[in-house]
Amino acid sequence: MTGDPTRRRDRRARLVLHVLLGLGLVAMVGPFVWMVLSSFKPEEEIRRVPITWLPEDPTLANYAELFSRLDFPTYFTNSVVVAVLTTAGNLLFCSAAGYALAKLPFPGRRVLFGMVLGTIMVPNIVTIVPLFVLSSNLGLVDSVAGLVLPFLAQAFGVFLMRQFILSIPDDLLEAARIDGASELRVFWRIVLPLCRPALATLGILTFLASWNNFLWPLVAATTEDTYTLPVALALYAIGQNRTDYDLLLAGSVVVVLPVLVVFVLLQRHFVRGIATTGLK
Repeated sequence: MTGDPTRRRDRRARLVLHVLLGLGLVAMVGPFVWMVLSSFKPEEEIRRVPITWLPEDPTLANYAELFSRLDFPTYFTNSVVVAVLTTAGNLLFCSAAGYALAKLPFPGRRVLFGMVLGTIMVPNIVTIVPLFVLSSNLGLVDSVAGLVLPFLAQAFGVFLMRQFILSIPDDLLEAARIDGASELRVFWRIVLPLCRPALATLGILTFLASWNNFLWPLVAATTEDTYTLPVALALYAIGQNRTDYDLLLAGSVVVVLPVLVVFVLLQRHFVRGIATTGLK
């Protein structure tokens, strides 16, 4: 009999937890669902108060106008190239730096790692002006290189990879070194394959941040040939006196879809990487 009250309390606690999680899910997914449904509405229905969820007369005119008004292949290609190159650079350089900070003893290692962590506390907006001046002096403004190079290695990626690599047993690496493997071979053939969950996590986060990056491409891209999708969408859908919400919502759906595809493909590794990073 003594266990019944405890069981009832646990049941009530689980019920409250499920209700809270359900409300959080609705709060997060609701705006996204409304965005997708509203992308098939005419603008008059989008602006209607109170709002409607299901479109009364679904139409693809918003997407047709979006693709006809924007040079979509160019902007989409720019976004893909910038996001893929930025992600690949972070996967390589952040994992290499994380390996050095985690497994290679050298003077000043802790001080260097502290400096890396310190840069995380600096808001990105603070570095926009000096970054633009530096890119301008190097002749990188209005180029794909100017959009990619400033973000090839980021402090959070170094921190994430270091914490994961700390969980790799030192004996495993020492055995490879005794067998004659060079440090580069140890990193490439042993460390990287074991870091797949962390690499997937870093890849998703970097791709998402690069794909949705708006401020730096807006500053560094001065001609339409180097615009990315978020910049092009904002410039064409948002005017000085009027915002075309029908185009904006349709464009937002188009921008979000690649990120969803990447996350669905890598979600298993993403969850595993988040769960195991930092464990020793």
